[in-house]
Amino acid sequence: MKKLKPIVHLLPELFLIGSVVFYWGSAGWGLNPIGIGLLLVLGFQLIFKNRIVGLILPVLLTLICLYMILALISEFNEFESINHEARQLIFIGLTYFITTIAVSGFMFFKYALQEK
Repeated sequence: MKKLKPIVHLLPELFLIGSVVFYWGSAGWGLNPIGIGLLLVLGFQLIFKNRIVGLILPVLLTLICLYMILALISEFNEFESINHEARQLIFIGLTYFITTIAVSGFMFFKYALQEK
């Protein structure tokens, strides 16, 4: 059990790094300054565990996810009928963004409860 505890505390950052890699891959593997910036910030956060960055980054990611949920709903409304593709879009999109918001919340509380 003691071996799992350090790994569990790294899960939010590792999940968010995976999300950034997924975003970068889905946007195209070219030069992506947003992806590079997020990977650098998350990498430095993994190494240095800065409390301020640990509080600001999840809030920023949550706001981005809320914006993306609005974009997802807008894209869903463009379907003329609710078919398999529309259901798949809304199910996978909402699952992904809500999971990212939950992990960001876990990361926020992890650093909010951290001793100074």
